[in-house]
Amino acid sequence: MTMGALMPPAASAATRPDTVQQGLNALVHSDGLPAALASVKDRKGHTRTYTAGVGDLATGAKVPVDGQVRIGSNTKTFTAVVALQLVGEGKIRLDAPVDTYLPGLVRGEGIDGRHITVRQLLQHTSGLPNYTNYLGDDVRHYEPRDLVDLALQHKADFAPGTKWEYSNTNYVLAGMIIQKVTGRPLAKEMDQRVIKRIGLRHTYFPAPGDATIREPHPKGYNQDSAGAPLRDVTEMDPSWGWAAGQMISTNSDLNRFFTALLAGRLLPAAQLAQMRTTVPADSFGPGTRYGLGLMSRPLSCGGVYWGHGGSIPGYETRGGATDDGRAANAAVTVQPIDDTAMKHVEKVVDTALCR
Repeated sequence: MTMGALMPPAASAATRPDTVQQGLNALVHSDGLPAALASVKDRKGHTRTYTAGVGDLATGAKVPVDGQVRIGSNTKTFTAVVALQLVGEGKIRLDAPVDTYLPGLVRGEGIDGRHITVRQLLQHTSGLPNYTNYLGDDVRHYEPRDLVDLALQHKADFAPGTKWEYSNTNYVLAGMIIQKVTGRPLAKEMDQRVIKRIGLRHTYFPAPGDATIREPHPKGYNQDSAGAPLRDVTEMDPSWGWAAGQMISTNSDLNRFFTALLAGRLLPAAQLAQMRTTVPADSFGPGTRYGLGLMSRPLSCGGVYWGHGGSIPGYETRGGATDDGRAANAAVTVQPIDDTAMKHVEKVVDTALCR
């Protein structure tokens, strides 16, 4: 009785350090990243948001809670959803050649749009060279055709369907196909078909020439090499990413998006099943697999989570959702230079989904 009375009442649950917060703190204090943000949703729909570090190195301003960030290649999942909705409507066929929709456009050394399918674009099995490898430091506004033309100056990486290799060119072409079959800008199709449909209030596709981030956000930084100074790259023209990486969102909106996607609120069952049909993508880590604009990654506690992730100057995001309704996304405000820091970001997501 006496022993029991001396024990702190339920202290463990109330005061136990939060493992997600600990992970974010370590990203700032041990890995040296300026800021880290996360949003975690449990099976019951309860959400917790986290921040660590500073939102502006010049002023020392706090990190805005659930602030907007550039989400980079998470954009690909949005593009794939729109394309697959159009498949469900009979306007695009997954196994049709790219030339069906963009006749004569895709030609180059070992490259022929008559022998590359829409599915191969969405799954990165087309063999098309990745235009971002050749952008250099030419900072300007790009039209989608400019990006494709840049890629087509280089020979194919492999014959279509014979390998998997990530290429942003695939998604620029997917975006162009969406515009061709709908007759509307990609941004409008995304807004109507995805963003408004599931109530993503902090997500948008920046208009041409818009270099800003609309809502409260942490500054994004670039570091050329380990130990080099951090340079503010928050404001930039993201047109070089377009359908492959132009969007802006928040961790909580990304959780809502991936949860809605897995729950069947964005795609018919047949198209969602196609999206979740995967091939190995080990360059993103052991056990990682790539579907149609959607990745599955193994969890340390068993099973997988589905998401994408994004890397763009100033910001790195990782996260996704599980089939039972858990979701977590984390962002940091510089692209990690070394693999160790990147693994730590991914570990935060794993910790959030496995606790």
